Amino acid sequence: MADKKKTVSADASNPLGTLVNLWPYMWPEGRADLKARVLWATFYLFLAKFVLLAVPYFFKWATDALNGRLDMAGLLPAFLLGAVVLVIAYNLTRILQLGLNQLRDALFASVGQYAVRQLAYRTFVHMHQLSLRFHLERKTGGLSRIIERGTKGIETIVRFTILNSVPTLLEFLLTAIIFWASYGFWYVLVTAVTVWLYIWFTIRASDWRISIRRSMNDSDTDANTKAIDSLLNFETVKYFGNEEMEARRFDASMARYEKAATDVWTSLGWLNFGQGVIFGIGQAVMMVMSALAVQRGEQTIGDFVFVNALLMQLAVPLNFIGFVYREIRQGLTDIEQMFDLLEVAPEVTDRPGAQELAIAQGSIAFKDVHFSYDPARPILKGISFEVPAGKTVAIVGPSGAGKSTISRLLYRFYDIQGGAITIDGQDVRDVTQKSLRAAIGMVPQDTVLFNDTIAYNIRYGRPSATEEEVLAAAEIAQIGHFIRTLPESFDTKVGERGLKLSGGEKQRVAIARTILKAPPILILDEATSALDTTTEHEIQSALDTASKNRTTLVIAHRLSTVINADEIIVLRDGQIAERGTHAALLEANGLYASMWNRQREAVQAEEQLRKVRESDDLGVVLRGQPAAE
Repeated sequence: MADKKKTVSADASNPLGTLVNLWPYMWPEGRADLKARVLWATFYLFLAKFVLLAVPYFFKWATDALNGRLDMAGLLPAFLLGAVVLVIAYNLTRILQLGLNQLRDALFASVGQYAVRQLAYRTFVHMHQLSLRFHLERKTGGLSRIIERGTKGIETIVRFTILNSVPTLLEFLLTAIIFWASYGFWYVLVTAVTVWLYIWFTIRASDWRISIRRSMNDSDTDANTKAIDSLLNFETVKYFGNEEMEARRFDASMARYEKAATDVWTSLGWLNFGQGVIFGIGQAVMMVMSALAVQRGEQTIGDFVFVNALLMQLAVPLNFIGFVYREIRQGLTDIEQMFDLLEVAPEVTDRPGAQELAIAQGSIAFKDVHFSYDPARPILKGISFEVPAGKTVAIVGPSGAGKSTISRLLYRFYDIQGGAITIDGQDVRDVTQKSLRAAIGMVPQDTVLFNDTIAYNIRYGRPSATEEEVLAAAEIAQIGHFIRTLPESFDTKVGERGLKLSGGEKQRVAIARTILKAPPILILDEATSALDTTTEHEIQSALDTASKNRTTLVIAHRLSTVINADEIIVLRDGQIAERGTHAALLEANGLYASMWNRQREAVQAEEQLRKVRESDDLGVVLRGQPAAE
């Protein structure tokens, strides 16, 4: 895929500029086969137009032959002057013209689809290059609809501009020449005025319809966003019994879409009617002029038929000019949002000359790091700490202290405003993002899996891994036995976002995926905080195995998971409040000790409650009654 393309922009008020920007996709570099198809398609396109202009001539000659007024001596062989032969020639010419058009379309099909594919690919790649902030603020349903409409709009614009606009202008020119040469200036004048009024009205009416179309697109995007958002949160909707509320929200968006879509079709009806009136009046004037000329003996019945046939033939491209203009303008409206996405600059980019990250030991250092998502609300206020190679450092603290922000900064999802973050002495801003992220493995709190098989989700850590390596990673993550109990084993589908698996099972898949990646640096971002205590203990041993001999940064809520860390850093309000080992921090009797005592009391209370429930269930069973579930 070629990805080094100039920036493409769409402007519904400047179609020509957009078409110039789209030209590299219609005449692609390095694709001689597609360029040849463009040339052959253009050749057959022009040939079809010349053949088309012969159609009304055969109609005229056949009419005059039937009327006994055909005077073509010396111009055509005698055997071609028969009425039946001319009628057959008339129909064969129409068939030939149709065949040439279909050949043109077939040749150009791959060119148009290549352009669609290239721009869709560019948009998809660009979406992955944009910052985490962008994706947190945008809605998935709206983005998918914008891209869907945009790719269709590209196909429309590419096809109509190449295959229809220029040939239609050529047909206007040739028709004017024929009228001038055969019937004089006044026929050309009426034709020109009719065409001018037709195009003027079409442009004015189409411009009016653009705002209606944009409103319809906005309503469509809003409805699709609400539908996808509601379906993604299916369980939450059920928890609160809000199906009717979701249906009302969706229906309100669809009601706006219904009104806008109705206005679009109504306005199209008025546009078509106005075009028909303008062309009908022009055609009527020319038919009257020809009829009077026939009565005066200046023209034959064949000329009258010829004028009508040529006008009817002209009506097709003339109507198509209106259609092409409308489709191009509407296509521009459809793709302008997609091109707006392409113009959004990534917040985080590789610096010029950025080098690959060279991992020697894998030590991490935060040096006086300042960061804020919003300048008015600082998150980290001069954080400094080091994670020595092969050691484990834990970051703990109250909610909102900035713990998870540290992992995002290490991955360089955001750039810091002050200080430096280094790996083996290399500033993460000076190395390529790809090499940086290849060196780091992540086990997040909320593991979201792809709607594919368990094997696919584990292999996602290293797509080139063999089946044996996938199985080994699953065993280390202590999920191999569970997978083999499933009817389809590793080929079991996990469902949307992995919802067919429990929280603990998803975490084990995430651990296996990270183990398969085999990174020198590991981040555990509250990897067990969403799990129950029993599952946490089961997962912890797998995490300990995964972090062995790796530089590990643990972002933790449950302090019981970090007691063996080489150092524990306690954050409060974006600053380091305490640091040391578990024992040293307890002895200091500060913030960490307070958090530890509260969590231990909560765990003890939970344990006592569990024992009481077990005791109550046992008493019920001894009395001969079934235990409550």
